[in-house]
Amino acid sequence: MNPFPEHRQIAVLLADDHAVVRKGIRDFLEEDATIAVIGEADDGAEAWRLLAQQQPDVAVLDIRMPQLSGIELTQRIKQHYPAVRVLILTAYDDEPYVLALLRAGADGYVLKTAQSSDLVRAVKQVYAGKSVLDPEIAPKVLATLTRPQQIETLSERELAVVRGVAKGWTNRKIGRALSISDRTVQGHLANVFGKLQVNSRTEVVTVALHQGLIT
Repeated sequence: MNPFPEHRQIAVLLADDHAVVRKGIRDFLEEDATIAVIGEADDGAEAWRLLAQQQPDVAVLDIRMPQLSGIELTQRIKQHYPAVRVLILTAYDDEPYVLALLRAGADGYVLKTAQSSDLVRAVKQVYAGKSVLDPEIAPKVLATLTRPQQIETLSERELAVVRGVAKGWTNRKIGRALSISDRTVQGHLANVFGKLQVNSRTEVVTVALHQGLIT
């Protein structure tokens, strides 16, 4: 059975905070007649609003975005719109990011160094219900999954971010308290998610309390 009938295009929502990058991605995708980009967002909160309005087939997300990170947005999508497939398209191949996104429910993870044909193929594959992992990061993920699981040590800055999360602070408030940017806070949280093997801020606090990392 052909999953891409001629009358049915794959509706895609793009979220990336760089307009030039979004245009390039859109151009690549829409070269294929079976794909239609129905919306674009330059931050996570806008992407969430558009998604609620349009409910695309596939959401193509970057990781580091203002307001809501790709990790947080993926969690929301999978909780409220489980039928929407999530493809992460990013420049970050750091192991904590990859694992945090996969735990959050991302259906695919592709690097921005991929060929345009690989990106189009990835969108079609996740739409068809398959999982996609960029070949450059697949070995890292497999190596991690086959290692004995243990809680990794958090850095002092990561612990400070966890304390802010435990107080119910937003990323912006944590950043101001630590004199760092929202994006840096997002990066530290991604590392924390990976090290603590969790996929939500609530789980961060629960595990940190259980491990005695915070009181």
